[in-house]
Amino acid sequence: MNRWTPRVTVASVIERAGCYLMVEELSRNSSGGPRTLFNQPAGHLEPGETLVEAAEREIREESAWRVGLTDYLGLYTYHAPDGLVFHSHGFSGMVLAHLGTPLDSAILATHWLTFDELEDLERTGRLRSPLVMRRIRDVRRGRRFPLDVIQEY
Repeated sequence: MNRWTPRVTVASVIERAGCYLMVEELSRNSSGGPRTLFNQPAGHLEPGETLVEAAEREIREESAWRVGLTDYLGLYTYHAPDGLVFHSHGFSGMVLAHLGTPLDSAILATHWLTFDELEDLERTGRLRSPLVMRRIRDVRRGRRFPLDVIQEY
């Protein structure tokens, strides 16, 4: 019997002065060559973490920013071209402090990008997944839920 297991991930939309916190990651194109992609600070839920703890950790590790998460954006399901399925929990929040710590080894740089700049990256296929812009558009539309909608025991 095949056991199907979706990947549980978190991603956060952090906006400051009309710009969005993005991380630039090294990836591989379809022929195996290197290319860079842009994503919100995001990653996998680790054993023993709550979803909020995972989101805060990923932001710290990938961007060296400490944030206060304020809202839950919802559960986004993504069926990747390679057949993997991701259950991505989206959050939004505000920056509190720059930590100055080293970035996760997979991250090349952090950027504060405008919505127009992100749309340009979307048009050129340089976003990690379609969920990147979906989450940002949801924030811009005011689609947010209180954090206590998540019940973890």
